[in-house]
Amino acid sequence: LPDKNLVVILRDDDVTFGILQSKVHQLWSLKLGTSLEDRPRYTSSTTFRTFPFPEGLTPNIPARKYETDPRAHRIASAGKALNEQRENWLNPPEWVRREPEIVPGYPDRLIARGDKAEAELKKRTLTNLYNERPHWLDLAHKALDEAVAAAYGWPADLSDDEILSRLLALNRQRAAKQEE
Repeated sequence: LPDKNLVVILRDDDVTFGILQSKVHQLWSLKLGTSLEDRPRYTSSTTFRTFPFPEGLTPNIPARKYETDPRAHRIASAGKALNEQRENWLNPPEWVRREPEIVPGYPDRLIARGDKAEAELKKRTLTNLYNERPHWLDLAHKALDEAVAAAYGWPADLSDDEILSRLLALNRQRAAKQEE
C-alpha cells in the first residue's frame, strides 16, 4: 500500500522524464537525498523540490509551453529512446503478447508466451538491467546526459563534482531571486 515514502511526479512528458533520469538529477539526488539503512532514498523535499531544472523546462510549466524548444525536443527524444529500449528489454515482444485492458486509458496487459517466457520475464527487472549495465544502456544514458547538459548550456564532459557545483550555484541563484 502507498505510504508517506511514495513519490509521484505528475507529469506525462518525455522532457521531465528525461531530466529526472539523467546523470545530472541522479548526482543531485544521491548528494541531497537521505538513506534507508544502507541504501540511498529519494526524498522529494530534498531532491525534487530543490533540484534546479534547466531554465524554461521546469515542472511548473506545462509541457505545451516548451514544445517548440529544441532543448526539450532533444531531451524528449533521448528520454523516449531510453524508455523504449528498457521496455523492450523488460518485455521482449517474442516473450509477451499485449492484450488491451478493458478499462479505457489503462495500459495494455502483458501476458507471457508460455512457461519458459514467464520464468525468464521474472528475471527481467530494472535492478537486474542496471546491475548488468549492457553497452546499449550506457549509450542511451550518454545521449540523454548530453541532451540535459546542453539544456543547461554546459559541456557534456563535466566531472561529477563540477556538475554538483554548478547545480548548487544555480540553486542558490534561484533561491536568491525568490527572496527579492
